Amino acid sequence: MYQLNNTELSSPEETRSQFNGCPGVIKLGIDVHQQFYTVVMQEGASNPKPPQRFQKQAFLHWAAKLKNQGNQVHAVYEACGFGFGLQRKLSALGIECEVVCPQKLDEQNRRVKTDGLDAKALCLKLDRFVQGNGDALALVRVPTEAEEQLRAIHRQREQLVKARKRLEAQGCSLMVNHGIEPIQQWWKRRAFAKLQVPIWMQELLAKSQPILLALEEKIRALTVQLQAAAVSNQPRGFGALTSVVIDREIGNWQRFSNRRQVGSYTGLCPGEYSSGNTRLQSCVTKHGNPRLRAALVEAAWRLVLFQPNYKPIIKWNEVLRRGALATGAARKKAIVAVARQLAVDLWRIRTGRIRPEQLGLSI
Repeated sequence: MYQLNNTELSSPEETRSQFNGCPGVIKLGIDVHQQFYTVVMQEGASNPKPPQRFQKQAFLHWAAKLKNQGNQVHAVYEACGFGFGLQRKLSALGIECEVVCPQKLDEQNRRVKTDGLDAKALCLKLDRFVQGNGDALALVRVPTEAEEQLRAIHRQREQLVKARKRLEAQGCSLMVNHGIEPIQQWWKRRAFAKLQVPIWMQELLAKSQPILLALEEKIRALTVQLQAAAVSNQPRGFGALTSVVIDREIGNWQRFSNRRQVGSYTGLCPGEYSSGNTRLQSCVTKHGNPRLRAALVEAAWRLVLFQPNYKPIIKWNEVLRRGALATGAARKKAIVAVARQLAVDLWRIRTGRIRPEQLGLSI
């Protein structure tokens, strides 16, 4: 200790440990790949250690060993196509694991990207987060396994619909390439029997037709299953399938504390670039869940027809009503505003803050 005017001062080393972290706290920045993990570790207030590469099981064994030594272990990795299995396994070991949005980690714009540098950047962000800087990490909510299983159903239906459209488009392209007027849904039995195409083309199309019929059958079965799971007493015209998609993509409406969080998650809020006396608002941020955003816009267009007394519809009626003298861009902006307000109103309804009738929605 140093002494000045009868006041004891901490040494530079002690001061650094007080402000930069505490011993026994280990931070792990993880860059996730299918076959291995690249990990950078930081102990206390020391500098991050060189990156290490682990096989999956070896990393879990090593992380458990760190935890069993009595250390407080924190970990972070970017959300990716490998899901949240790693987060759940580390949490089961007693490790505080965070999942963050994918982002550009080259803050110094050196135009150099490696797994080790990414893991180090994540580790340094995690260090600031552990010290109390909540804005250091853009956290992703980890859904429960039950929520993931439920939303996998309508996501599989979406994939089947895309596969059906792709095969149907290939058949139409074949007709157009040979000067034949394409027929929509040519693969359905009645339409296929009446096709006026050469024999060789009919043979090619016949190879895709059974696949398209099978896809249509699977899509229909999933649609019925999803519609049966819809909440009763839906607003008129809202759509059972759309309702299920919105609810399952949200997961838990109770996780939002205010309407700003709901609007931000939908990605339907305008972007902004303002400085000094200049304020510029751009197109929507598209931040958050794209499937939720598409379902909300679809529901908003449907409410224009079936819910004329809904307050946002009344507000934008001069732009959205049939025959209105408005440009396409103006109608898109209006429907985005309705969809954003619809998300907030659904949050208020699902959490019991308000009844649909108070918003002008008829059941």
